[in-house]
Amino acid sequence: MNSHVVVLPDSDSLSLAAANQFLNAVQAAVSQRGRALVALSGGTTPIRLFQTLAKAPFSAQIPWDVVHFFWCDERCVPPDDPESNFGQASQALFRPLNLPEINLHRIDGELEPEQAALVYAETLMQFRSSGLLWPVFDLVLLGLGADGHTASLFPGASLPEREPVLAVTASYQGRPARRVTLTPMVLNMARLVIFMVAGTDKANAVKLALLGPPDPLRYPAQRIQPNQGALYWLVDAAAAEAIRGSG
Repeated sequence: MNSHVVVLPDSDSLSLAAANQFLNAVQAAVSQRGRALVALSGGTTPIRLFQTLAKAPFSAQIPWDVVHFFWCDERCVPPDDPESNFGQASQALFRPLNLPEINLHRIDGELEPEQAALVYAETLMQFRSSGLLWPVFDLVLLGLGADGHTASLFPGASLPEREPVLAVTASYQGRPARRVTLTPMVLNMARLVIFMVAGTDKANAVKLALLGPPDPLRYPAQRIQPNQGALYWLVDAAAAEAIRGSG
């Protein structure tokens, strides 16, 4: 996989590195196109990033009024549910900054997965790039599951080749997964994709995604290979344990 791997000593350094990447990507997008389109992910690792962005110096350096937020995936729960990716970002980032709701393009998790996917596809069309049915994101932030999944692209799941948004209703970790996710077709058109990965429980998944045999069906993170954009893996020392010394 052709990617830039940056190993940071701890989660604070990881969050700061991601915040600087966020700042640079947003400033470049606004300078070139007048706005920035960012797709977020949930999980524990991004929370510290959101908290970092919500405070000085980043809070004052980013032109928040022209940053539009989308989601790589979402659980089908209401936005105030503790499991909601939108709710997580809202609490850590949007509310502290008092960001306008018109800039927040959430997945309607209170709907059934199929309906939520259709509605979200319509939302993406409102920001579509020329010749596409979805936007070219300026920045996509992704995480990595211990099983190698990213967004809600799970191991063993075959994906439609021409659908930008997918309803996910498969079984995951012994329980039904009711989610909506962007597909690799959209994610791989982004100008910048950043994986944020922290913790020893992710070390084997990092190794398999980066150095394992090509098997995107088994290791879904391998599906993320931007067509023309840059791909960065920001990994803390614990998550990088299994790739140290691999060159």
